[in-house]
Amino acid sequence: MSENLLPVPGAENPEKLTGLKQGPIKKVAAGIPAVVSALEMTVSEAGLQRGMKALFNLNKKGGFDCPSCAWPDPDDERSGIAEYCENGARAVAEEATTKKLTAEFFSQHSVHELGKLSDYEIGGKGRIAEPMFLPAGGTHYQPITWDAAFEKIGTQLNGLASPDEAVFYTSGRTSNEAAFLYQLFVREFGTNNLPDCSNMCHESSGTALGESLGIGKGSVTLNDFYQAEVIMILGQNPGTNHPRMLSALRKAKANGATIISINPLPETGLMGFNNPQTVAGVLGINPTLTDIFLQVKINGDLALIKAIELLLLKEEEKKTGGVFDQHFINQHTQGYADFLRDLKEYDAEQLAAQAGIPYAQVQEVASVLAGKSKIIACWAMGLTQHKNAVATIKEVVNLLLLKGSIGKPGAGTCPVRGHSNVQGDRTMGIFERPSARFLDSIEKNFHFSPPREHGYDVVECIKAMHAGEAKVFFAMGGNFLSATPDTRFTAEALQKCKLTVHVSTKLNRSHLVHGQEALILPCLGRTDKDMRNNENRFVSCENSMGVVQLSRGVLEPVSNELLSEPEIVCRVAKATLGSRSKVSWDKYIEDYDLIRTDIERTIPGFADYNERVRQPGGFYLPNCNRTGDFDTPTRKAHFHIAAPQMQELKAGELMMMTIRSHDQFNTTIYGLNDRYRGIYNERRVILMNAGDMQQRKLKNGDLVDLHNNYDGVERVAHKFVVVEYPIPEQCTATYFPETNVLVPITSVAEKSNTPTSKMVILTLKPHQGC
Repeated sequence: MSENLLPVPGAENPEKLTGLKQGPIKKVAAGIPAVVSALEMTVSEAGLQRGMKALFNLNKKGGFDCPSCAWPDPDDERSGIAEYCENGARAVAEEATTKKLTAEFFSQHSVHELGKLSDYEIGGKGRIAEPMFLPAGGTHYQPITWDAAFEKIGTQLNGLASPDEAVFYTSGRTSNEAAFLYQLFVREFGTNNLPDCSNMCHESSGTALGESLGIGKGSVTLNDFYQAEVIMILGQNPGTNHPRMLSALRKAKANGATIISINPLPETGLMGFNNPQTVAGVLGINPTLTDIFLQVKINGDLALIKAIELLLLKEEEKKTGGVFDQHFINQHTQGYADFLRDLKEYDAEQLAAQAGIPYAQVQEVASVLAGKSKIIACWAMGLTQHKNAVATIKEVVNLLLLKGSIGKPGAGTCPVRGHSNVQGDRTMGIFERPSARFLDSIEKNFHFSPPREHGYDVVECIKAMHAGEAKVFFAMGGNFLSATPDTRFTAEALQKCKLTVHVSTKLNRSHLVHGQEALILPCLGRTDKDMRNNENRFVSCENSMGVVQLSRGVLEPVSNELLSEPEIVCRVAKATLGSRSKVSWDKYIEDYDLIRTDIERTIPGFADYNERVRQPGGFYLPNCNRTGDFDTPTRKAHFHIAAPQMQELKAGELMMMTIRSHDQFNTTIYGLNDRYRGIYNERRVILMNAGDMQQRKLKNGDLVDLHNNYDGVERVAHKFVVVEYPIPEQCTATYFPETNVLVPITSVAEKSNTPTSKMVILTLKPHQGC
């Protein structure tokens, strides 16, 4: 095993910890502390003038789209103060930094030396300023010209025995234009190996919604929140991961909505929110958000929803049509009778106990829902990263179907996407299992025959690289190693490649665990101007609710050596395909409008793309569920039947879920604090129930090693600090990516193949070592 493999985050035995400090768990999110935190990082990274220029244009009509989460912007007037949140500002500060890494930096620091740093330290080094190459056997990255880099990629790709020996990964921040060109090149090259970050987060949502409702996207708009009677939030922490959602919830609550939060942790943002743009928020007046908090056990959601449905059914049986929307059920659904027959086999009290919720609380929720029909269900990775994730989300859909809560104002599905254009990437064709309809359109418009066999998703591509069946790995953004499961296994897989290529803005761990040869191709970010022929060009993105809008950077790039993602894709395509390509790549480099014109004629919903995307606020893509239609074979929504599958734990075992701290977004670590949870200056912590600690004779601050034994493999994460926390018995939480090393590559969700990062079985042992 190469020395560059170590240290793997979480698996190494650190000589020392940074020194945990604990404070009280915050009761309210945001407010003035969030403003101060955002401004401090912005000024320290980008300087006052550059930083404030970026923030002023962030999420504004005609400005640039936030490189952080995918929460939508208001359709009408946007805030004149700040149309962004604390973590959005910090994401911009990271990208707008004036620190840059040139050839001199890489000559002074070997790959092995950089690999010893934490992800936080690696990410803080600055923007990559020029293309870099690591030759076979090399110890240091060295500069390479763009032409030489493209030639090297083309040579390696063309030297493969089959196009299927290459993998082309995509992160969620890639623009529509770059994503469309990327999949077009990959398919003309001859493979559908297009794994993306959606495979690891909301693939379960897309699978469940597609099978139940006919479209793998949520159905609501932001304005639906303001008309909702009930908003259910399951397995989601918006205070950290989607902070602007809190403003929508505050407005919904002011309009009379009841907010029900279902989560193993009492997340601060769901409990209370001070909007710093209002007088009441600054003064801390009435910050409460959640009306009913159900502290469910990890993976207890399906049992809980069934318990609620049973109680609603009892009321419906007293007066048909009094609780369930029988007209909607009869006209727009199928499978209702079979669903009821199965549901009656369960006992509501037993289901509540299985979920870990007091029966009286389940009764309270059922009482609230009984007389309501405008219900929105929101969820995130707390639902999607379990073995039965697809079934759980289908159960949430079942509840909405019973109430007729789809296809009407104030009601519907809302899977809250994590990265800012992950939904747009899928719309553009970034998918390892493309539909025949999409491939037919590619063939018709570009006059080549795209491959029809399904490609690798994330888990499958890692296994293929590890087995030597995939030899070139190309990543369009992202930090693949830190984002993926089973970190040691994935690291070994990457090291077996002949070539690894990363299109990136900043240095990350994936650059340091590499193939025989490695390239880093530095690209423009969302904040950067993209100048050509004296024009600052724009790209476009799709948010969580299907709105496509333009994004135009405003800052001078830190280096003249940066290329846009569309140009990088086009030049890779030219170097690889040469004269055999049927696509005019040069025209796309010169004019992004021509990319959008070809998207328009290839993908439904993009009529008059160039005109509509220039309208302030952009435009909505068609969504059949939003209009009460269901694109299933029967043209009806489907009730689905599934049994709760609670994990049986052996003596001494615990269930672990990975979570984010407030000082991070995905794999990007902004700092070492998690102030909402009262955890400071340390990330190597395990949050535990007090009873579980007592049973194991552990106390706050003790050091433990975390062990997972699955499919005959021993996985260990060393030296974690025990922190007592209000979490259900036998449940624990740790930060991602430090404990990704414990997530088995072979433990995945049924149907979606998503890694089960929210249901890892642990045993704890006292830490042995330095």
